[in-house]
Amino acid sequence: MLTVYGRASSLNVQKVMWLVGELGLTHRHVPAGGRVSRLDTPGFLAMNPNGRVPVIEEDGVVVWESHAILRYLAARHGGGRFWSDDAADRSQADRWMDWAQSSLLPEVLGVFWAFYRTPPDKRDQTVINRALAGAARHFGLLDRILANRPFLLGEDLSLADIPAGASLYRWFTLDIQRPDLPHVAAWYERLQARPAYRQHVMVPYDELRGHQDY
Repeated sequence: MLTVYGRASSLNVQKVMWLVGELGLTHRHVPAGGRVSRLDTPGFLAMNPNGRVPVIEEDGVVVWESHAILRYLAARHGGGRFWSDDAADRSQADRWMDWAQSSLLPEVLGVFWAFYRTPPDKRDQTVINRALAGAARHFGLLDRILANRPFLLGEDLSLADIPAGASLYRWFTLDIQRPDLPHVAAWYERLQARPAYRQHVMVPYDELRGHQDY
């Protein structure tokens, strides 16, 4: 049995749960972190010494860090669909996953933290505007890539889509100024048509409003 630890409103947990849903894996989801449970307990730190979610456990194997988990699940359960034995093929998804983690997501989460998770009286509009501009620039790159394909690597959903795609629900539901990027918007519509995306990514995040402590 696969066990996933983490709170449902965590973007990094949502990436993992989305893939779990796409793969149709039998699993149990143990809420952890936030208001649910502390992550600095000896039991949790024995699984992940960083005290962060998500963490998964399957048949005695423990994996932490969301993208490591995605690659593990794809390699173990997604052969032929989400995983290739060809290193060159795998690199196509890897580069988008790493780009999302190092370039896109810091800006998107920068907006989310500076705008949504910061109480209105403590917001710094300069910080918000800087993150908005960075996120818009990176989404603009995606818009150009998606101009002639439905998903990042072509006709089918792949690991390449999950890190960046998981951020779209917040990006499109926050009360912020967004550039008009029709191909990103169409991609978001295609993702919303997927049951696993609707169940695991389109999760209300009201509990995070104005909270900076988790």
